[in-house]
Amino acid sequence: MANDVETRKFLECAIAAGAGEVPADLVIRNARLFSVIDGSLTESDIAVVSDRIVGTHAAYRGEREIDAEGRIVVPGFIDTHLHIESSLVTPFEFDRCVLPHGVTTAICDPHEIANVCGVEGIRYFLDASTRTLMDIRVNLSSCVPATAFETAGARLEIEDLLPLRDHPSVIGLAEFMNFPGVLARDPGAIAKLAAFQDGHIDGHSPLLSGLALNGYLAARIRTDHEATTAEEALEKLSKGMTILIREGSVSKDLDALAGVLTPDTASFVCLCTDDRNPLDIAEEGHLDSMIRRLIAHGARPVDVYRAASWSAATAFGLRDRGLVAPGWRADIVLLDDLEDCRVHKVFAGGREATAEAFAARKTVAPVALDSVKLSKVSANDFRVRAGGANEASVIGVVPGRIITEHLKRTLPVYGGFLDSDPAQDVVKVAVVERHGVNGNIGRGFVSGFGLRRGAIASSVGHDSHNICVIGADDSSMATAVNRLVELKGGFAVAEGERILAELALPLAGLMSLEPFETVGQALERLREAAKEIGCTLPEPFLQVAFLPLPVIPHLKITDRGLFDADRFELIG
Repeated sequence: MANDVETRKFLECAIAAGAGEVPADLVIRNARLFSVIDGSLTESDIAVVSDRIVGTHAAYRGEREIDAEGRIVVPGFIDTHLHIESSLVTPFEFDRCVLPHGVTTAICDPHEIANVCGVEGIRYFLDASTRTLMDIRVNLSSCVPATAFETAGARLEIEDLLPLRDHPSVIGLAEFMNFPGVLARDPGAIAKLAAFQDGHIDGHSPLLSGLALNGYLAARIRTDHEATTAEEALEKLSKGMTILIREGSVSKDLDALAGVLTPDTASFVCLCTDDRNPLDIAEEGHLDSMIRRLIAHGARPVDVYRAASWSAATAFGLRDRGLVAPGWRADIVLLDDLEDCRVHKVFAGGREATAEAFAARKTVAPVALDSVKLSKVSANDFRVRAGGANEASVIGVVPGRIITEHLKRTLPVYGGFLDSDPAQDVVKVAVVERHGVNGNIGRGFVSGFGLRRGAIASSVGHDSHNICVIGADDSSMATAVNRLVELKGGFAVAEGERILAELALPLAGLMSLEPFETVGQALERLREAAKEIGCTLPEPFLQVAFLPLPVIPHLKITDRGLFDADRFELIG
């Protein structure tokens, strides 16, 4: 509907078809319509003209008719916060991977690629959003870099974001991770918040409570996906935040927060994945998996499906979707089973998700294919000087969470250098700056991976995306990092001088150019290789990727060294 004449013509067609005077473009016959308003099931046809539903609760004729055969119709699902880069594939492969799971709208924050190549990366996502079957909406990355304690490939100020604000795919400002900057009234943070006071501002406030939370919310920040306990979520709900229950490949909060979703709160609770890779999607699903699990926890289906659609649309100002009703966007999911959320067929904006429809899309050329600007490293680069003491701060990984512990461990010393101690489940961790800025290497120790030998390296390292490597010995660490330099980014598992498994991620060092099925197969090989060297975590690669995230408590590491997220300062 590019102009007023086309809009008027469309409205005349839509009204006539809705009134039953002319055939609709599409009619889904013999459906059972599930209402996310009251939970009722009604036998009904669904009539569609172009991208709009024009009729329900009646019988219709259509130019094209599909027999639902009694299947249940629900609104398309909305993932309210995610980073498509963390799917490890391009937006087009993400579309092909996730839309068949019923996700018709994805609200993404492209701050992963923005930290690598700035505005160029955001524009890549905006261009892609106009060509996918799924409706990809973008929140503009608010914190690039996330903090001043790491080296990113780019820096975005408000002047960089303002030219993008009026793009039709843009909703508002993405997760404001620098909550200390908000509370300290940092001028750069205030400038970004001021520019988006009349729009949506996404939140990110792990463990923030009391008066500090009030101060953060006073900036009109509306949502949060970082609640990890019911107590935290309930306080934030009581103060007007919409809670996004998150279940990703690493951050798994659904079990802890399931009880928060009740008839009273369902309009203020949404669902999101944040970071989820193709292998987990293939094995478990996407939002459909979250829906079936929440229902299994005892939540009413009407509350769960409302959270997945209507509540999400309302929270993010998407006033055209979230219901299957006349006048609403034709985002429609046909289910074989309501409680198990078994998806049979999906329509996004009236277009059926078929192999032919995906093949007909025009893609966008990849960007930042040479973003790993790093000379090769040696084993000596990973030595950690003892400094007269053999007690060290150690990052404690908690499976299923990106929050880490700040541990203290006594470690062996050889020749004046601290060493790994696999017997204590303590190995080295290092972050190698890869943007060609300063060549920094931050060094430390981590516990929780179970590694007995070898190393695991990743050029995905939230949020500045330097290379993060963990290893039981320096030689394996060097081998893994050097292979990533050759691959122009990716994942690698090494033992000594051998590479056991790898995945190339040349698009900004974050995404593969291969189909999502190929990426899933590579992830399977990488997981097997990680187990071979002793890793006990089910998803080690994204867990490695979150070790450099300094805005999440408690102890992290950047290319500048160990970082105490509670005190918000470098400690070594």
